[in-house]
Amino acid sequence: MKKDVEKITELTNDLQRTRADFENFRKQVEAQKENEKKAVKLATVYKVLPLLDDIDRAVNTYTELEPLKKSLEKSLKDLGLAKIPADETVEFNPDLHEAVMAEGEGEKEVIAEVLRPGYYYESEILRPTMVKVKRV
Repeated sequence: MKKDVEKITELTNDLQRTRADFENFRKQVEAQKENEKKAVKLATVYKVLPLLDDIDRAVNTYTELEPLKKSLEKSLKDLGLAKIPADETVEFNPDLHEAVMAEGEGEKEVIAEVLRPGYYYESEILRPTMVKVKRV
């Protein structure tokens, strides 16, 4: 009788370990799926960036395309993509902006011109904004 109780205890412990192992495996597979989804989405967003640059240039040239720009920005926001703020009122930040030209003398650096927009993807910097800097 004592052997039966020991055997039941041993089998119960084995079952609990197997359940725990299975649950850990299930969680690992789910995490892996999520990571793969994020990687695919990010790769897609990277491929779309040149198209967004072209659309930006088109909208800047043809003002009648402004509704397209607003619609596109809404769609991008839904995807987790947002432009990094950059205009003449924004102070240069090397974490957000990539300076390719600089002019003027002075201590304070402000953005003189945006050469290529930068983007956040899900609150992380996807690509810094390429700017011309003015020192004042």
